Amino acid sequence: SGQVRGLCGTFNGDQRDEFTTPEGDVEPGVAAFANAFRAAGACPALGPGIADPCDGFPGSRERAEAACAVLMGPAFQ
Repeated sequence: SGQVRGLCGTFNGDQRDEFTTPEGDVEPGVAAFANAFRAAGACPALGPGIADPCDGFPGSRERAEAACAVLMGPAFQ
């Protein structure tokens, strides 16, 4: 705890600094944060809006909701 940073966040209990870039800046949005870690030329930069991943994969939303229901259920409370 408190010894990591990067795409997985800072894990220090303060959600305000989860989007800290390699340069130490805190980005307000997901796209700018993710682009800070992008290797130049390796993949296209994200735009301001992130597409819903379930839109590109039919049936994904139902599977994701079923999996989350297990995690939110009594076994994990």
